[in-house]
Amino acid sequence: MVNYVPSDRLSSTLFALSDPTRRGILARLATGDATVTELAEPYEMSLAAVSKHLKVLETAGLVSRGREAQWRPCHLEAAPLRDVFEWLESYQRFWDRSLDTLAQYLKVMQRQDPDSKDG
Repeated sequence: MVNYVPSDRLSSTLFALSDPTRRGILARLATGDATVTELAEPYEMSLAAVSKHLKVLETAGLVSRGREAQWRPCHLEAAPLRDVFEWLESYQRFWDRSLDTLAQYLKVMQRQDPDSKDG
């Protein structure tokens, strides 16, 4: 795992999301709180390795850990994902415009194609 400390919240969140194991951990936590042992079950790695992934997620603000007697549940904190969503929204508008332009172009091409079934 890379020792990298992003300089801002969005970068920290994107860095945390860049690893498939961490995305898997977040997906599991989206279904409810879990212990490190429970989070490690689907992976062939040590509890220490899973804990390192959790530390990256905690640093990004995506995971918090509670304490209930001996049980230390990990909890999904989804607020940083809102920043990612808002950042990506501008690109969604770009792709929507691009696809609209493509759809218009295809309509023009179909009208010009004598073999077109629609034309």
